[in-house]
Amino acid sequence: MSSVALRNDTLIEISTFLIRRWSENDKIIVTMSPKKVNETRMNENKVILTPVMDYIGDEFSRYRQFRTAAWYESMKIKNCEYVKSNDHASGFLLNSIERRRVELVGRKIWQGMDEELIFNYSWQWIYRPNLGDLLGKSKIVEAFYQYFLFGDVKGEMQPSHFERVVKATNFAKEKLDEALKNNHGTEWLDEHIPNIVKILDIDAMMTIPLSVPLKGPGMVVTPQDFEKAVQKITKNLESELGKIDPNKAMAGLEIAKEFDLIKDETKKNENKGLIPETIGIQIPNPTNVDETKIYDQDLISSLKNRFREWKTGWKEEHVISGEDFDEESYLEGFHKPFVTDIKKSIKSRIVILLDHSSSVSDQQIEYKKATIGLCEVLAFLKIDFSVYAFNTVDRQVVCWLVKPAEMKWNNSAAKRLAQISANGGTPLAEVYDRMLPVLTSKKPDIFLTLSDGEPADANAVKLILKSYRSLGIKMTAIGVGRDTFSATAIANNLKYLGYDKVLAVSRLPDIPNRVLSILSEN
Repeated sequence: MSSVALRNDTLIEISTFLIRRWSENDKIIVTMSPKKVNETRMNENKVILTPVMDYIGDEFSRYRQFRTAAWYESMKIKNCEYVKSNDHASGFLLNSIERRRVELVGRKIWQGMDEELIFNYSWQWIYRPNLGDLLGKSKIVEAFYQYFLFGDVKGEMQPSHFERVVKATNFAKEKLDEALKNNHGTEWLDEHIPNIVKILDIDAMMTIPLSVPLKGPGMVVTPQDFEKAVQKITKNLESELGKIDPNKAMAGLEIAKEFDLIKDETKKNENKGLIPETIGIQIPNPTNVDETKIYDQDLISSLKNRFREWKTGWKEEHVISGEDFDEESYLEGFHKPFVTDIKKSIKSRIVILLDHSSSVSDQQIEYKKATIGLCEVLAFLKIDFSVYAFNTVDRQVVCWLVKPAEMKWNNSAAKRLAQISANGGTPLAEVYDRMLPVLTSKKPDIFLTLSDGEPADANAVKLILKSYRSLGIKMTAIGVGRDTFSATAIANNLKYLGYDKVLAVSRLPDIPNRVLSILSEN
């Protein structure tokens, strides 16, 4: 399989479609969390999946594991009465048995999942910890999990403890068969968990370490190791899943077609509207960077709420008391009683240039969070904008295209911003010179520069600013400082260079408000 960066937004969209179809519940919301444990919250209609990059294997293998995990959570939604937490032994044991029950019930409808189940179980076997690495009663609980689901255990344990594990497994399988035969559900199986706890001689409320449900990736797995695991799992689970060709399970040909479509769609979305506009402007290569680190959802939500009120002219307030509205008196007292909803809009086209010199390196995450918040609000207000950034790579100044005006703000643009590191000086004149041919043809209304330092060549900046202004572009700048004094000093220096408008910011979260105040004036 060729390399492709699977985007989280694409995967969430696909998994949401699949989970809703498999579970027959159109209200399910899917998110991702790096906690490495898939989770279904039935009372919230929410499924939390482990990010695809947290699995081991090549991209195709990781996608197959991610997809199978989504199937299991779907079967829980459809076939479980409730899902307990894995934090304690009783819940962990119930969930282990329920995993096999919903799997056997689900595969009656989704028979094409059999090969995927073998493939997934093979990886799950590799992830499981060696019993020799565990201490105390957690070793017994993990041994039950392995023996019940995989038909074997990794490592050795005391013979008396293993006898209890075998006895508990046989009892659990007996009750599982009875549940399947008589169509019993979660609650019925839960009633028998105390017996399993007693056989294992453990405390039902004992804490299960996070490392037990899923061992984090990090080990080296060779193709030979995985093939051995598939052969083992295919043989051990033949009584539950039937006879399955291990070679077909490893190949996953049916899922390969689906994966190829996802790759094509990902490439289209990442490259749509992206072309090298001129020499000296580059596009960050798509990588599997985690763009969630630069998303501040609280900031984004508060900004959207504020500018939603600004856009509509209406302000929503929630109070516990107030006066009744007498519509008859209102109509009698006014000649023009009707309310007109006047929606404001910003027509200005703006280009944003982000200073990523080394001086912002220690706060670049917060700097990028503010930028993401700004871009989200600009997109929300349907403003025509593009985003560039500059830094130094291998002693060469590079101007990066983060988002062209022709493309909507999306997850790929955020990934491009996330991977630009703060490095080098502030050669504004050189950067402006590289961008001039592009902006000469596009002629935005406003060119906004965010910078936290003085340019390397002030005189050169003065000259090139005249070239931009001659095109009718309003050159604006925001001086970003660490406190009010430094922000004001930076802004004064920028004003001296000849910008049309200069503002100062000492708090990074204030950047979006400053930018939108500039746009509101035009």
